[in-house]
Amino acid sequence: MDSHSRSFAKALSRRVTGTVDTIIISLIVTGSIKLAAAIGVTEVITKSLLYYFHERAWLKIPYGRKTTTV
Repeated sequence: MDSHSRSFAKALSRRVTGTVDTIIISLIVTGSIKLAAAIGVTEVITKSLLYYFHERAWLKIPYGRKTTTV
């Protein structure tokens, strides 16, 4: 089982990639680096938190897990 800090680190590393993508798309659509950066900052905070809670919820769901016997 992953620790809370590992789940949080995974969420942040995943969001860096997603945020760069969002900023680039926002820049292309709006033409404003300031607006693109604001969208990116908002997105990284909200999606990191959502991913963290999503990961923690899935740790409680046994679906698809294999149990090992010793």
